[in-house]
Amino acid sequence: MVKYAEQTQQEFEGWDEFYARAVDEKLDFFKRNDRVFDVIYAQQFARPFLDYLCKLADMIRLLAKTRVGQSKLRHLLPHKRAMLYFVQPSTRTFLSFQNACHILGLTVSEIRGTSTSSEVKGESPEDTIRTFASYVNLIISRHPEAGFAEKTAWVLNQTSRPVPVLNGGSGPDQHPTQALLDIYSLEREFRTIGGLDGKKIAMVGDLKRGRTVRSLSYLMKNYRDVELVFVSPEIFRMKDDIKEFLKKHNIPFYETEDFESIMPEVDAIYMTRIQNEYSSDPTSKDETYPQFHMKKKHLSMIQTHCAILHPLPRRYEIEIGIDKDPRAAYWRQERCGMWIRAALIAHIFRVDQEIIDEFS
Repeated sequence: MVKYAEQTQQEFEGWDEFYARAVDEKLDFFKRNDRVFDVIYAQQFARPFLDYLCKLADMIRLLAKTRVGQSKLRHLLPHKRAMLYFVQPSTRTFLSFQNACHILGLTVSEIRGTSTSSEVKGESPEDTIRTFASYVNLIISRHPEAGFAEKTAWVLNQTSRPVPVLNGGSGPDQHPTQALLDIYSLEREFRTIGGLDGKKIAMVGDLKRGRTVRSLSYLMKNYRDVELVFVSPEIFRMKDDIKEFLKKHNIPFYETEDFESIMPEVDAIYMTRIQNEYSSDPTSKDETYPQFHMKKKHLSMIQTHCAILHPLPRRYEIEIGIDKDPRAAYWRQERCGMWIRAALIAHIFRVDQEIIDEFS
């Protein structure tokens, strides 16, 4: 096993230098013996791993359909403990991670705010994280500060007891496990028409601050002949860093403010809400941008196989009347999160082969 604490001290003078490095230069830092250890960026995932994880998630959900299968899953990791450190509001990510841990038998502790930890006494976030690592085998974090999950992994990899860190959302930058569940959802929605390869996907809404669409965009480099359409108000256009990444990997995309014009063309519509929590102008919360809403009347304009996704929570951008349409995939998408996160945890703790063996 590589001594990552030694490697870090040799290669990087400190956190600021490490953080400033290009993502591609840092990916190996988050591995152990060529396997995923910390999950910080969507860029960590290659096509073979994505395909493998989706198949593993399918196996887990099949096992979980029976009492015997559930029992086998729960006995995989009863000796492991996880900490859910969620100091930014969350419903789906928190519950799906919590239940993914329960499926595999992990004991779960949780902190839902810094006011309940010793940070209110002046303890540094770094010392708080080191404290967690003294008690648990896995840390899953959601934090409003960009780079927090990465810094958590960096700190722990320099200690005598590094534990895996999973990024459940770190400020407005990335949400890699959401990208995993989005890939898993799209592959399942398209399983009868060749999977995700060759599909045209529209991403709609607040693309500038939406970490879900940013993370999913990074994963598009793993799929053949995919095309993206960015549909947003001008002030919420996708940032240049994502567009430069897509250009670098020859992934075609274009931008438009005309939502209805692209509806008949696309295979999936990924809706997002306006991220008002990142706005410094309180009056901006009054703007709903109705021309970027999915309405029931639009159902006649989209293809029969078109999947409608949303990372949730939604507000007004998808009419409730759409929920009954079979193309409304967002509730199925929500449930996919639990299964793919269970698959990821099983892989990290090397019990994935035991799951596979149940089907051999």
